[in-house]
Amino acid sequence: VQLQASGGGSVQAGASLRLSCIASGPNLRSYGMAWFRLAPGKDREFVAAVSWTGGRTYYDDSAKDRFTVSRDNVQNMVYLQMNSLNSEDTAIYFCAAKQYGLTKGDLRADYLMEHWGKGTQVTVSS
Repeated sequence: VQLQASGGGSVQAGASLRLSCIASGPNLRSYGMAWFRLAPGKDREFVAAVSWTGGRTYYDDSAKDRFTVSRDNVQNMVYLQMNSLNSEDTAIYFCAAKQYGLTKGDLRADYLMEHWGKGTQVTVSS
């Protein structure tokens, strides 16, 4: 499975961005998909995830009510709609996949993810 994130950029605080992750490979519908981010001076952290069934979504508290994760199994895409961005959202954002990832416990731990894409930079200036 190969993943590639895109859609990052430099925006002002309060703006929105939509990140995309395109996946390729076999059995993509069997993968739970997650977004993580790496900010300067911080450890990589979980942002949001969608289960392999598509029926469950999970968010870190920092993303709840501002970000929306979704997947399109026809296009093999995963999206992260980010609204009301602030400077603390500045980071490199990565998409990751875990086969049969279903629960928040499955999908929020970076060490459990099986495939990673290259990140996309998001910079929010205040």
